[in-house]
Amino acid sequence: MTSPTIKTGIDAVAAMFEKANSEVDQPLPFFTIGYPTYEQSIETIVALAGERVDGFEIGIPFSDPLADGPTIQIATQTALNNGITVQKCLDAVQTLRERGVQQPMFMMGYVNPMLAYGVERFVSAAKAAGADGLIIPDLPPEEADMFASACQREGLALVFFLAPTSNAERIELVAKHATGFIYLVSVTGITGARTQLPPDLTDYIARVRAKTDKPLVLGFGISTPEHARQLKGLVNGFIVASALIKLRDVEKVRELGAALRSALDD
Repeated sequence: MTSPTIKTGIDAVAAMFEKANSEVDQPLPFFTIGYPTYEQSIETIVALAGERVDGFEIGIPFSDPLADGPTIQIATQTALNNGITVQKCLDAVQTLRERGVQQPMFMMGYVNPMLAYGVERFVSAAKAAGADGLIIPDLPPEEADMFASACQREGLALVFFLAPTSNAERIELVAKHATGFIYLVSVTGITGARTQLPPDLTDYIARVRAKTDKPLVLGFGISTPEHARQLKGLVNGFIVASALIKLRDVEKVRELGAALRSALDD
C-alpha cells in the first residue's frame, strides 16, 4: 500500500484551509521560542498541537519588536536573555517536527535578524527544518523581492499584512503578492489581549473579501473563546498570542487552546 504524500510548505497551508472548507475558523496560536525557557516553549507548542489547533506562529525573538505590545516585548526580551538566536529557532522547528507536531508552522519574526542570517540561507534552512511559511511584520510587499523569490523557490508561503486603514489600492497589492493567507491586523495599534473586538471589524473584513478570495487570518487582540465564537464565519483563521504568553504555564496554555477549539466546535 502506498503511503499518503505528506504535504509541506505552501501545499500544507492550502490543505489546512481546505480541510475547514472555509466554514470553520482555524486557531493559529503564536508562541515565542525561548519563553519563559527554551524547553518550556517547546513543551507548550507540543501541548497545543494535541488540542487540535490548526497551525502555529513560531516567534523569533528580536530586540525591537515594533508591532508588539508589552506582553510579547517581555517574552521576546526574556528569550534573548536566554540566548535564543535565529539558529535556535530553526532548531526548535526541527525539534517540534521530531516531537510529532504535524500542523503547518509559520516562522514569525522581523526582517533584520533574517537579513543578518542571510535571506537565501534563512529561507532554505526554514524549509529544511520543517517550516511552511514566513510572517514578517516589517516587510512590505514592495521590498520583499528577495524573500518572495526565495520562498517561491523553496515552496514556502510568504504572508503580508493589512490594517483597518488599508485602502482599496493597498488591499489589491497585498492580495496580489501574499501566499498562504493574508494577515488582517484587527486594530491600528500593537499586539495585546483586549476585552472586545473592534466594532467595525465586519465592514473591514468585507472590504478585503471584496478584493480577494485568499484565506484571511485575523490577529491582534484575540484572547478568549467568546472572541473565537464571534469570528465564526467571518475569517478563515485567527491568531492568539499575548493571551497565551501571559499564562506562563504549559497546562494553562493547553487549557486555553482547548477552550478556543471547543468554542469553534459548538
